[in-house]
Amino acid sequence: MTATDKNKTFATLLALLLGGIGAHRFYLHGRQDRWGWLHLAAALASALAVARLPAQPLLFSACLLVMSSLAGFVEALVIGLTPDEKWNKYFRPQTPSQSHWPLALLLVATLAIGATSLIATIARLFDLLYTGGAYG
Repeated sequence: MTATDKNKTFATLLALLLGGIGAHRFYLHGRQDRWGWLHLAAALASALAVARLPAQPLLFSACLLVMSSLAGFVEALVIGLTPDEKWNKYFRPQTPSQSHWPLALLLVATLAIGATSLIATIARLFDLLYTGGAYG
C-alpha cells in the first residue's frame, strides 16, 4: 500500500468511531493535518476541563469533545458519500476501487448515531440551561 492508497470504508469507520480525536484525518492526511490536531487538542482540552471542573455538568466541561465528535459524524458522511471517481483521484490513484455494501451500512449507522447524538446533546443542553438539570 502506498502513502496515498487509502480505503474509503476504513476512513469512514474511523470517522464514525474515533472522529472526536481526529483519527480519520491522520489516516487520510498524515501527521501534518491541522484539522486532525485540532480534533486532538479539543479532546485533550476537554479531558483537562473535566479533571479541573468536576462540579460542572459534563456537557459543559467536555463541550469541545462533544462538538468535535459531532463534526466527526458529519465528516464520516462526507467521506462515505464522496464519489468513487473523486476518491480514487486523490487517495487511490494506482489501484482504483469501488465502494460496496459495508460502506452503505456504515453510512446508515453514522446517520442514526449522529442524529441521535445531536438530538440528545440539544435536549441535554436545553435541560441544563432552562431547568438547571432538573431532568437528569
